[in-house]
Amino acid sequence: MHVEAQKIAIATRRGLSRPAALLALSGLVALLFLLSLAIGPVRLSPQVVVQALFGGGSEEHRIIVQEIRLPRAILGLAIGAVLGLSGAALQGLLRNPLAAPSLFGAPQSAAFGAVLVIALGYADVRSFALPLAAIVGAFTSVFLLLVVAGRNANLLLLILAGLAVSSLAGAATALTMNLARNPFIALEIAFWMLGSLEDRSFRHVVLALPFIGVGAVLLMAQRHAFRALTLGEESAQSLGVNVARLRLLVIAGVALGVGGAVAVSGTIAFIGLVAPHLMRPLVGHDPARLLLPSACAGAALLLAADVAVRLIPATSDELRVGVLTAIIGVPFFLYLIVRERRSLGGGFS
Repeated sequence: MHVEAQKIAIATRRGLSRPAALLALSGLVALLFLLSLAIGPVRLSPQVVVQALFGGGSEEHRIIVQEIRLPRAILGLAIGAVLGLSGAALQGLLRNPLAAPSLFGAPQSAAFGAVLVIALGYADVRSFALPLAAIVGAFTSVFLLLVVAGRNANLLLLILAGLAVSSLAGAATALTMNLARNPFIALEIAFWMLGSLEDRSFRHVVLALPFIGVGAVLLMAQRHAFRALTLGEESAQSLGVNVARLRLLVIAGVALGVGGAVAVSGTIAFIGLVAPHLMRPLVGHDPARLLLPSACAGAALLLAADVAVRLIPATSDELRVGVLTAIIGVPFFLYLIVRERRSLGGGFS
């Protein structure tokens, strides 16, 4: 037991100063948040943004900042944070650096729930019913996962069950689009699934944030269990960690957070995969130290991507943020696969 405790302590000490890294990340997130409020068809100076944010300046500027751009910036911060946090939590749970929220099918199922109500004519992409349907879809995926894999399933069964649920949700989404009678509805669904924060309002913020917040709290509460799990399941159990309960809590946290996120933004890929990898060189490989920095990195990545899509010239509508994150994320994912293949047998890194 003493040796195991020493291993955990060594993992904790690796990396740079965590408070310094968090301080730098917080400053970056604050800067990107301010840029998100300033960048758009009407460019605003930082001074004008701050004045409008606190009720000063002209009425036009207050409307632009407070009613149009502020909800978008809040969602970018919250969604990016929960995606980064979910990725770090899943990588800690599975001890696999390639794990991501899509592993358990929550984003795909959330997207299917939203697509279904659009195709049936119950809602459009700006309807209040859309997030509700997506959250129901995310919870359904978790329920199916537990039914298929069982309450005490091992990690392999969970991964296989998650793959099955994810594939089923993707196929159902494609079938729904294929059978849509109105071609404009299918086009609307296709654009929504590309992922975007455009035209989001405070009603989307109010609906999504409680689910994102509860999911984040559930995942953060497991940080010490993740640290023990780096020693292996048997060692973690000997240290008092209930591994089966840990899996259920992580799956529930990911479903809540990612379901709430996908509900209002559509599918935004690779944030959950990339953010933890960017933070490991800074704070070390200890999963307990990695969670909060990964959340900050995820928020910074999505805010930066959302600012970038407003700066990139487009023919009509702005580029979808989900397209940009996929373009950046796919090469990074391939790089990780090649690196893991080269270091096969070298352990989790």
